[in-house]
Amino acid sequence: MTTVQSPPVPPTAIRPKVVARTGLYAVLAANAAVVTLFAVQAGFASNALVVIGRFAGLYGALLMAFQLLLVARLPWLDRRIGMDRLTNWHRWTGFGLLWTLVGHMVFITLGYADSSADSSLDPVSQLVDLAETVEGVLRATVAMALILVVGGVSARWARRRLAYETWHFVHLYTYVAVVLAFTHQVAVGTTFTASSAATAYWYGVWTVALGSVVLGRAVLPLWRNWRHQLRVEKVVPESDNVVSVYITGRDLDRLPARAGQFFLWRFLTKDRWWQANPFSLSAAPDGTRLRLTAKAAGDGSAGLRHIKPGTRVFAEGPYGAFTAMHRTRAESLLIAGGVGVTPIRALLEEIDGHAVVVYRVGGERDAVLYDELRELAAAKGAELHLVTGPPVPDRLAPRELAALVPDITERDVFLCGPPPMMNAVLGTLRELDVPKQQIHFERFSLAG
Repeated sequence: MTTVQSPPVPPTAIRPKVVARTGLYAVLAANAAVVTLFAVQAGFASNALVVIGRFAGLYGALLMAFQLLLVARLPWLDRRIGMDRLTNWHRWTGFGLLWTLVGHMVFITLGYADSSADSSLDPVSQLVDLAETVEGVLRATVAMALILVVGGVSARWARRRLAYETWHFVHLYTYVAVVLAFTHQVAVGTTFTASSAATAYWYGVWTVALGSVVLGRAVLPLWRNWRHQLRVEKVVPESDNVVSVYITGRDLDRLPARAGQFFLWRFLTKDRWWQANPFSLSAAPDGTRLRLTAKAAGDGSAGLRHIKPGTRVFAEGPYGAFTAMHRTRAESLLIAGGVGVTPIRALLEEIDGHAVVVYRVGGERDAVLYDELRELAAAKGAELHLVTGPPVPDRLAPRELAALVPDITERDVFLCGPPPMMNAVLGTLRELDVPKQQIHFERFSLAG
Protein backbone atom coordinates (compact mmCIF):
# COMPACT_ATOMS: atom_id res chain seq x y z
CA MET A 1 0.00 0.00 0.00
CA THR A 2 1.18 3.51 -0.73
CA THR A 3 1.04 5.70 2.31
CA VAL A 4 0.17 9.37 2.27
CA GLN A 5 3.11 10.82 4.18
CA SER A 6 2.29 13.44 6.77
CA PRO A 7 4.95 15.68 8.29
CA PRO A 8 6.79 13.89 11.13
CA VAL A 9 5.39 14.66 14.54
CA PRO A 10 8.25 15.25 17.00
CA PRO A 11 8.02 13.65 20.44
CA THR A 12 6.55 16.00 23.01
CA ALA A 13 7.23 16.48 26.69
CA ILE A 14 3.56 17.42 27.20
CA ARG A 15 1.76 14.09 27.21
CA PRO A 16 -1.72 14.23 25.63
CA LYS A 17 -2.85 11.42 27.93
CA VAL A 18 -1.88 13.38 31.03
CA VAL A 19 -3.61 16.50 29.76
CA ALA A 20 -6.85 14.62 29.05
CA ARG A 21 -6.76 12.66 32.33
CA THR A 22 -6.04 15.79 34.37
CA GLY A 23 -8.83 17.60 32.55
CA LEU A 24 -11.34 14.86 33.38
CA TYR A 25 -10.34 14.84 37.05
CA ALA A 26 -10.57 18.62 37.19
CA VAL A 27 -14.03 18.63 35.59
CA LEU A 28 -15.30 16.00 38.03
CA ALA A 29 -13.81 17.79 41.06
CA ALA A 30 -15.19 21.17 39.97
CA ASN A 31 -18.68 19.74 39.48
CA ALA A 32 -18.54 17.99 42.85
CA ALA A 33 -17.70 21.36 44.44
CA VAL A 34 -20.58 23.07 42.62
CA VAL A 35 -23.02 20.34 43.67
CA THR A 36 -21.87 20.64 47.29
CA LEU A 37 -22.31 24.42 47.18
CA PHE A 38 -25.87 24.14 45.83
CA ALA A 39 -26.70 21.51 48.46
CA VAL A 40 -25.48 23.78 51.27
CA GLN A 41 -27.44 26.71 49.85
CA ALA A 42 -30.60 24.58 49.73
CA GLY A 43 -30.34 23.92 53.46
CA PHE A 44 -30.21 20.75 55.52
CA ALA A 45 -32.99 18.50 56.74
CA SER A 46 -33.41 18.04 60.49
CA ASN A 47 -32.61 14.35 60.25
CA ALA A 48 -28.91 13.56 59.75
CA LEU A 49 -29.67 10.31 57.89
CA VAL A 50 -31.74 12.21 55.33
CA VAL A 51 -28.91 14.72 54.87
CA ILE A 52 -26.41 11.92 54.19
CA GLY A 53 -28.86 10.27 51.82
CA ARG A 54 -29.38 13.48 49.86
CA PHE A 55 -25.65 14.05 49.46
CA ALA A 56 -25.22 10.45 48.32
CA GLY A 57 -27.97 10.97 45.76
CA LEU A 58 -26.42 14.19 44.45
CA TYR A 59 -22.98 12.64 44.03
CA GLY A 60 -24.61 9.56 42.51
CA ALA A 61 -26.33 11.73 39.90
CA LEU A 62 -23.01 13.39 39.12
CA LEU A 63 -21.27 10.01 38.77
CA MET A 64 -24.06 8.83 36.47
CA ALA A 65 -23.50 11.81 34.20
CA PHE A 66 -19.73 11.18 34.30
CA GLN A 67 -20.37 7.54 33.36
CA LEU A 68 -22.13 8.69 30.20
CA LEU A 69 -19.21 10.93 29.29
CA LEU A 70 -16.75 8.03 29.69
CA VAL A 71 -18.64 5.81 27.23
CA ALA A 72 -19.61 8.52 24.75
CA ARG A 73 -16.57 7.64 22.57
CA LEU A 74 -15.75 11.28 21.98
CA PRO A 75 -12.78 11.44 19.57
CA TRP A 76 -10.81 13.99 21.60
CA LEU A 77 -10.85 11.81 24.72
CA ASP A 78 -10.48 8.50 22.92
CA ARG A 79 -7.37 9.56 20.98
CA ARG A 80 -5.67 10.73 24.16
CA ILE A 81 -6.73 8.12 26.69
CA GLY A 82 -7.90 5.10 24.69
CA MET A 83 -11.13 3.15 24.81
CA ASP A 84 -9.64 0.44 27.02
CA ARG A 85 -8.70 2.85 29.80
CA LEU A 86 -11.94 4.83 29.46
CA THR A 87 -13.82 1.53 29.72
CA ASN A 88 -11.86 0.57 32.83
CA TRP A 89 -12.63 3.93 34.43
CA HIS A 90 -16.26 3.45 33.44
CA ARG A 91 -16.28 0.10 35.23
CA TRP A 92 -14.79 1.43 38.45
CA THR A 93 -16.96 4.55 38.37
CA GLY A 94 -19.90 2.18 37.98
CA PHE A 95 -19.07 0.54 41.31
CA GLY A 96 -18.89 3.97 42.92
CA LEU A 97 -22.22 4.89 41.34
CA LEU A 98 -23.84 1.69 42.57
CA TRP A 99 -22.77 2.24 46.16
CA THR A 100 -23.69 5.93 46.25
CA LEU A 101 -27.18 5.15 44.94
CA VAL A 102 -27.59 2.27 47.38
CA GLY A 103 -26.48 4.65 50.13
CA HIS A 104 -28.96 7.25 48.89
CA MET A 105 -31.86 4.80 49.04
CA VAL A 106 -30.87 3.27 52.38
CA PHE A 107 -30.15 6.50 54.26
CA ILE A 108 -33.20 8.32 52.91
CA THR A 109 -35.44 5.40 53.83
CA LEU A 110 -33.93 5.03 57.32
CA GLY A 111 -34.09 8.77 57.85
CA TYR A 112 -37.78 9.01 56.95
CA ALA A 113 -38.55 5.88 59.00
CA ASP A 114 -36.77 7.45 61.99
CA SER A 115 -38.64 10.73 61.77
CA SER A 116 -41.99 9.30 60.65
CA ALA A 117 -45.05 9.92 62.82
CA ASP A 118 -45.94 6.27 62.30
CA SER A 119 -43.18 4.57 64.30
CA SER A 120 -44.52 1.11 63.34
CA LEU A 121 -43.12 1.39 59.84
CA ASP A 122 -40.03 -0.71 59.27
CA PRO A 123 -37.52 0.44 56.58
CA VAL A 124 -39.02 -1.75 53.84
CA SER A 125 -42.55 -0.56 54.59
CA GLN A 126 -41.25 3.01 54.67
CA LEU A 127 -39.73 2.58 51.20
CA VAL A 128 -43.01 1.17 49.88
CA ASP A 129 -44.88 4.07 51.47
CA LEU A 130 -42.52 6.61 49.87
CA ALA A 131 -42.92 4.92 46.47
CA GLU A 132 -46.70 5.07 46.78
CA THR A 133 -47.04 8.61 48.13
CA VAL A 134 -44.12 10.70 46.85
CA GLU A 135 -43.90 11.59 43.19
CA GLY A 136 -40.79 10.21 41.45
CA VAL A 137 -39.77 7.72 44.16
CA LEU A 138 -41.28 4.76 42.32
CA ARG A 139 -39.37 5.74 39.18
CA ALA A 140 -36.18 6.00 41.23
CA THR A 141 -36.80 2.53 42.69
CA VAL A 142 -37.19 1.06 39.21
CA ALA A 143 -34.02 2.86 38.11
CA MET A 144 -32.17 1.39 41.09
CA ALA A 145 -33.36 -2.11 40.20
CA LEU A 146 -32.16 -1.68 36.60
CA ILE A 147 -28.75 -0.47 37.77
CA LEU A 148 -28.44 -3.50 40.07
CA VAL A 149 -29.20 -5.82 37.13
CA VAL A 150 -26.69 -4.07 34.87
CA GLY A 151 -24.11 -4.12 37.65
CA GLY A 152 -24.68 -7.84 38.12
CA VAL A 153 -24.16 -8.76 34.46
CA SER A 154 -21.10 -6.49 34.36
CA ALA A 155 -19.31 -8.42 37.11
CA ARG A 156 -16.33 -10.32 35.72
CA TRP A 157 -17.75 -13.79 36.40
CA ALA A 158 -20.98 -12.93 34.55
CA ARG A 159 -19.34 -10.90 31.77
CA ARG A 160 -17.15 -13.85 30.76
CA ARG A 161 -20.22 -16.06 30.32
CA LEU A 162 -22.23 -13.69 28.12
CA ALA A 163 -21.85 -12.92 24.44
CA TYR A 164 -20.96 -9.28 23.87
CA GLU A 165 -24.24 -8.66 22.05
CA THR A 166 -26.27 -10.08 24.99
CA TRP A 167 -24.32 -8.09 27.56
CA HIS A 168 -24.61 -4.95 25.44
CA PHE A 169 -28.39 -5.34 25.10
CA VAL A 170 -28.79 -5.62 28.88
CA HIS A 171 -26.41 -2.68 29.33
CA LEU A 172 -28.70 -0.47 27.24
CA TYR A 173 -31.18 -0.48 30.12
CA THR A 174 -28.75 1.89 31.84
CA TYR A 175 -30.11 4.65 29.62
CA VAL A 176 -33.65 3.87 30.81
CA ALA A 177 -32.36 4.10 34.38
CA VAL A 178 -30.74 7.47 33.60
CA VAL A 179 -34.03 8.89 32.32
CA LEU A 180 -35.96 7.57 35.32
CA ALA A 181 -33.36 8.93 37.74
CA PHE A 182 -33.46 12.33 36.07
CA THR A 183 -37.26 12.56 36.34
CA HIS A 184 -36.94 11.57 40.01
CA GLN A 185 -34.44 14.36 40.54
CA VAL A 186 -36.74 16.88 38.83
CA ALA A 187 -39.70 15.78 40.93
CA VAL A 188 -38.20 15.68 44.43
CA GLY A 189 -34.67 17.06 44.27
CA THR A 190 -34.41 19.93 46.73
CA THR A 191 -31.10 21.02 45.22
CA PHE A 192 -32.51 20.84 41.70
CA THR A 193 -35.10 23.51 42.48
CA ALA A 194 -33.17 25.44 45.15
CA SER A 195 -32.46 28.29 42.76
CA SER A 196 -32.61 29.13 39.07
CA ALA A 197 -28.83 28.68 38.91
CA ALA A 198 -29.08 25.16 40.38
CA THR A 199 -31.85 24.23 37.96
CA ALA A 200 -29.86 25.55 35.00
CA TYR A 201 -26.76 23.74 36.22
CA TRP A 202 -28.42 20.33 36.45
CA TYR A 203 -30.14 20.72 33.09
CA GLY A 204 -26.75 21.66 31.67
CA VAL A 205 -25.03 18.61 33.21
CA TRP A 206 -27.58 16.17 31.80
CA THR A 207 -27.68 17.90 28.43
CA VAL A 208 -23.90 17.65 28.06
CA ALA A 209 -23.82 14.03 29.27
CA LEU A 210 -26.67 12.74 27.13
CA GLY A 211 -25.69 14.96 24.21
CA SER A 212 -22.15 13.50 24.29
CA VAL A 213 -23.54 9.98 24.05
CA VAL A 214 -25.84 10.87 21.16
CA LEU A 215 -23.02 12.68 19.36
CA GLY A 216 -20.30 10.08 19.87
CA ARG A 217 -22.37 6.89 19.64
CA ALA A 218 -24.94 7.82 16.98
CA VAL A 219 -24.49 11.10 15.10
CA LEU A 220 -20.77 10.82 14.35
CA PRO A 221 -20.80 7.15 13.21
CA LEU A 222 -23.89 7.69 11.07
CA TRP A 223 -22.39 10.82 9.52
CA ARG A 224 -19.05 9.21 8.75
CA ASN A 225 -20.58 6.10 7.21
CA TRP A 226 -22.97 8.16 5.08
CA ARG A 227 -20.07 10.34 3.97
CA HIS A 228 -17.55 7.59 3.20
CA GLN A 229 -19.82 4.81 1.84
CA LEU A 230 -17.48 1.99 2.82
CA ARG A 231 -17.40 -1.25 0.82
CA VAL A 232 -15.24 -4.37 0.69
CA GLU A 233 -12.78 -4.12 -2.18
CA LYS A 234 -11.16 -7.54 -1.83
CA VAL A 235 -10.41 -10.31 0.64
CA VAL A 236 -6.88 -11.72 0.65
CA PRO A 237 -5.88 -14.85 2.63
CA GLU A 238 -2.55 -14.27 4.41
CA SER A 239 -2.26 -17.84 5.76
CA ASP A 240 -4.47 -20.82 6.55
CA ASN A 241 -6.24 -18.96 9.36
CA VAL A 242 -5.49 -15.26 8.75
CA VAL A 243 -7.18 -13.02 6.22
CA SER A 244 -6.89 -9.36 5.16
CA VAL A 245 -9.90 -7.33 4.11
CA TYR A 246 -9.41 -4.20 1.98
CA ILE A 247 -12.04 -1.47 2.38
CA THR A 248 -12.64 1.39 -0.06
CA GLY A 249 -14.96 4.37 0.04
CA ARG A 250 -15.38 8.06 -0.70
CA ASP A 251 -13.16 10.84 0.65
CA LEU A 252 -11.12 8.49 2.84
CA ASP A 253 -8.40 11.14 2.95
CA ARG A 254 -10.78 13.05 5.26
CA LEU A 255 -11.28 10.15 7.65
CA PRO A 256 -9.21 10.99 10.78
CA ALA A 257 -7.67 7.54 11.17
CA ARG A 258 -4.09 6.87 12.21
CA ALA A 259 -1.85 3.84 12.23
CA GLY A 260 -2.37 1.82 15.40
CA GLN A 261 -6.09 2.57 15.70
CA PHE A 262 -9.01 0.20 15.29
CA PHE A 263 -12.62 0.26 14.14
CA LEU A 264 -15.72 -1.68 15.16
CA TRP A 265 -16.57 -3.33 11.85
CA ARG A 266 -20.02 -4.49 10.77
CA PHE A 267 -20.25 -6.25 7.41
CA LEU A 268 -23.81 -5.72 6.22
CA THR A 269 -24.82 -9.18 5.10
CA LYS A 270 -27.99 -10.90 6.27
CA ASP A 271 -26.12 -13.11 8.73
CA ARG A 272 -23.46 -10.65 9.98
CA TRP A 273 -24.97 -7.14 10.12
CA TRP A 274 -25.63 -7.37 13.86
CA GLN A 275 -22.04 -8.39 14.75
CA ALA A 276 -19.53 -5.66 15.60
CA ASN A 277 -15.92 -6.84 15.76
CA PRO A 278 -12.91 -4.72 16.80
CA PHE A 279 -10.07 -5.08 14.30
CA SER A 280 -7.00 -2.87 14.05
CA LEU A 281 -5.80 -1.31 10.84
CA SER A 282 -2.97 -3.47 9.55
CA ALA A 283 -1.62 -0.74 7.27
CA ALA A 284 -1.35 3.01 7.71
CA PRO A 285 -4.33 4.76 6.09
CA ASP A 286 -3.35 6.00 2.61
CA GLY A 287 -6.40 8.11 1.79
CA THR A 288 -7.85 5.60 -0.70
CA ARG A 289 -8.39 2.38 1.28
CA LEU A 290 -8.28 0.81 4.72
CA ARG A 291 -7.02 -2.66 5.54
CA LEU A 292 -7.76 -4.95 8.46
CA THR A 293 -6.12 -8.31 9.10
CA ALA A 294 -7.67 -10.85 11.44
CA LYS A 295 -7.08 -14.37 12.68
CA ALA A 296 -9.95 -16.88 12.60
CA ALA A 297 -10.32 -17.03 16.38
CA GLY A 298 -14.12 -16.85 16.64
CA ASP A 299 -17.32 -16.82 14.63
CA GLY A 300 -16.91 -13.15 13.69
CA SER A 301 -13.34 -13.28 12.41
CA ALA A 302 -13.65 -16.77 10.90
CA GLY A 303 -16.43 -15.58 8.58
CA LEU A 304 -14.33 -12.79 7.07
CA ARG A 305 -12.85 -15.18 4.53
CA HIS A 306 -16.26 -15.60 2.89
CA ILE A 307 -17.21 -11.92 2.58
CA LYS A 308 -17.75 -10.94 -1.03
CA PRO A 309 -16.29 -7.83 -2.71
CA GLY A 310 -18.85 -5.05 -2.86
CA THR A 311 -20.33 -5.84 0.57
CA ARG A 312 -21.36 -2.68 2.39
CA VAL A 313 -19.49 -1.96 5.62
CA PHE A 314 -20.58 0.06 8.66
CA ALA A 315 -17.53 1.06 10.69
CA GLU A 316 -17.50 2.85 14.05
CA GLY A 317 -14.28 4.66 14.74
CA PRO A 318 -11.41 5.20 14.46
CA TYR A 319 -10.75 4.43 18.11
CA GLY A 320 -7.68 4.06 20.27
CA ALA A 321 -4.68 5.89 21.68
CA PHE A 322 -2.14 3.37 20.40
CA THR A 323 -0.62 5.88 18.01
CA ALA A 324 2.57 7.83 17.39
CA MET A 325 0.78 10.83 18.90
CA HIS A 326 1.95 9.63 22.33
CA ARG A 327 5.65 9.33 21.59
CA THR A 328 8.05 10.89 24.05
CA ARG A 329 11.35 9.79 22.47
CA ALA A 330 12.88 10.11 19.02
CA GLU A 331 13.50 6.35 18.73
CA SER A 332 11.06 3.48 19.17
CA LEU A 333 10.79 -0.21 19.97
CA LEU A 334 7.79 -2.02 18.47
CA ILE A 335 6.98 -5.42 20.04
CA ALA A 336 4.38 -7.66 18.42
CA GLY A 337 3.05 -11.07 19.35
CA GLY A 338 1.09 -13.24 16.92
CA VAL A 339 -1.68 -11.40 15.08
CA GLY A 340 -0.95 -8.40 17.34
CA VAL A 341 1.48 -7.51 14.57
CA THR A 342 -1.33 -5.74 12.68
CA PRO A 343 -1.21 -2.35 14.47
CA ILE A 344 2.59 -2.71 14.87
CA ARG A 345 3.00 -3.12 11.11
CA ALA A 346 0.84 -0.02 10.54
CA LEU A 347 2.82 1.96 13.12
CA LEU A 348 6.13 1.03 11.50
CA GLU A 349 4.79 2.42 8.25
CA GLU A 350 3.94 5.79 9.80
CA ILE A 351 6.47 6.29 12.56
CA ASP A 352 9.61 8.36 11.99
CA GLY A 353 12.98 8.00 13.70
CA HIS A 354 14.98 4.82 14.18
CA ALA A 355 12.84 1.82 15.13
CA VAL A 356 13.54 -1.69 16.34
CA VAL A 357 10.84 -4.28 15.67
CA VAL A 358 10.62 -7.49 17.70
CA TYR A 359 8.09 -10.03 16.39
CA ARG A 360 7.34 -12.94 18.75
CA VAL A 361 5.70 -16.07 17.26
CA GLY A 362 5.72 -19.79 17.89
CA GLY A 363 7.28 -20.61 14.53
CA GLU A 364 8.20 -18.90 11.28
CA ARG A 365 5.02 -20.09 9.58
CA ASP A 366 3.02 -18.15 12.22
CA ALA A 367 4.70 -14.85 11.29
CA VAL A 368 1.80 -13.16 9.50
CA LEU A 369 2.74 -10.13 7.35
CA TYR A 370 6.43 -10.86 7.96
CA ASP A 371 7.40 -10.21 4.34
CA GLU A 372 5.75 -6.79 4.53
CA LEU A 373 7.50 -6.06 7.81
CA ARG A 374 10.86 -7.01 6.30
CA GLU A 375 10.34 -4.75 3.28
CA LEU A 376 9.19 -1.84 5.46
CA ALA A 377 12.09 -2.29 7.86
CA ALA A 378 14.58 -2.25 4.99
CA ALA A 379 12.98 0.84 3.46
CA LYS A 380 12.98 2.75 6.76
CA GLY A 381 16.32 1.60 8.09
CA ALA A 382 14.69 -0.24 11.00
CA GLU A 383 15.98 -3.34 12.78
CA LEU A 384 13.72 -6.39 12.59
CA HIS A 385 14.05 -9.38 14.94
CA LEU A 386 11.88 -12.48 14.50
CA VAL A 387 11.79 -14.35 17.82
CA THR A 388 10.44 -17.91 17.57
CA GLY A 389 9.98 -20.82 19.91
CA PRO A 390 7.63 -22.11 22.63
CA PRO A 391 6.42 -19.81 25.42
CA VAL A 392 8.84 -21.42 27.87
CA PRO A 393 11.60 -20.41 28.22
CA ASP A 394 10.58 -16.78 27.82
CA ARG A 395 12.44 -15.43 24.77
CA LEU A 396 11.56 -11.86 25.81
CA ALA A 397 12.73 -12.09 29.41
CA PRO A 398 14.74 -9.11 30.72
CA ARG A 399 18.17 -10.46 29.80
CA GLU A 400 17.10 -11.54 26.30
CA LEU A 401 15.23 -8.33 25.48
CA ALA A 402 18.08 -6.15 26.80
CA ALA A 403 20.48 -8.06 24.54
CA LEU A 404 18.29 -7.37 21.51
CA VAL A 405 17.76 -3.70 22.39
CA PRO A 406 20.57 -2.40 24.63
CA ASP A 407 19.22 1.17 24.63
CA ILE A 408 15.66 0.12 25.49
CA THR A 409 15.28 2.69 28.28
CA GLU A 410 15.87 5.47 25.75
CA ARG A 411 13.05 4.36 23.45
CA ASP A 412 9.28 4.52 23.35
CA VAL A 413 7.93 0.97 23.51
CA PHE A 414 4.76 0.04 21.60
CA LEU A 415 3.42 -3.39 22.57
CA CYS A 416 0.57 -5.47 21.10
CA GLY A 417 -0.12 -9.19 21.35
CA PRO A 418 -2.10 -11.87 23.21
CA PRO A 419 -2.83 -10.95 26.87
CA PRO A 420 -0.41 -13.50 28.43
CA MET A 421 2.43 -12.32 26.20
CA MET A 422 1.65 -8.66 26.88
CA ASN A 423 1.56 -9.23 30.64
CA ALA A 424 4.91 -11.01 30.50
CA VAL A 425 6.53 -8.26 28.41
CA LEU A 426 5.13 -5.53 30.66
CA GLY A 427 6.78 -7.30 33.58
CA THR A 428 10.04 -7.43 31.63
CA LEU A 429 9.85 -3.70 30.88
CA ARG A 430 9.33 -2.94 34.56
CA GLU A 431 12.36 -5.04 35.48
CA LEU A 432 14.43 -3.18 32.89
CA ASP A 433 13.32 0.16 34.42
CA VAL A 434 11.72 1.45 31.23
CA PRO A 435 9.88 4.63 32.32
CA LYS A 436 6.13 4.11 32.48
CA GLN A 437 5.41 7.12 30.25
CA GLN A 438 7.43 5.47 27.46
CA ILE A 439 5.35 2.27 27.44
CA HIS A 440 2.33 2.27 25.13
CA PHE A 441 -0.18 -0.58 24.84
CA GLU A 442 -3.89 -1.03 24.40
CA ARG A 443 -6.31 -3.85 25.04
CA PHE A 444 -9.58 -4.30 23.15
CA SER A 445 -12.24 -3.51 25.73
CA LEU A 446 -15.74 -2.43 24.88
CA ALA A 447 -18.27 -0.71 27.08
CA GLY A 448 -21.98 -0.33 26.64
